[in-house]
Amino acid sequence: MFDWFRRKQEPVVSFRDNEAAFAHACTMGYRLLLNALIPALVVDVGRRGGEGERYFRLRLAEPDGTREIWGCTMADAPGYPEVGDLVAFRIVRIATELPKEAQLIGYIACKLAPVLNRGKGWQIAASFTPAHLKPELHL
Repeated sequence: MFDWFRRKQEPVVSFRDNEAAFAHACTMGYRLLLNALIPALVVDVGRRGGEGERYFRLRLAEPDGTREIWGCTMADAPGYPEVGDLVAFRIVRIATELPKEAQLIGYIACKLAPVLNRGKGWQIAASFTPAHLKPELHL
């Protein structure tokens, strides 16, 4: 009788690797909006910035999966990704006056596991967001 009070268990989908998880993320229709977390695949390592940030070449999850951008971890991030990792890129600003490759300004927020919970989203494997960075409040 009281089963209708219980939260329904959402199906969990595990992928064999990060490439397969990224291919599925490309079909999910992520929109490029401010403060959005967009799944991305790390394809290359770039330089290290003057303040300690690390740059990476990312392939964003879009329907065609072809947009590549440079993204970075923050200077005092507790870790950083490696080539082949599935990560979440947080969009902080969209600069429409710049070329398409440089329009999305943000940072790599976390590493994602190739596990998707349909009700909650991708499982976070490691955070790259510094502890002192407070989340925004949306009321």
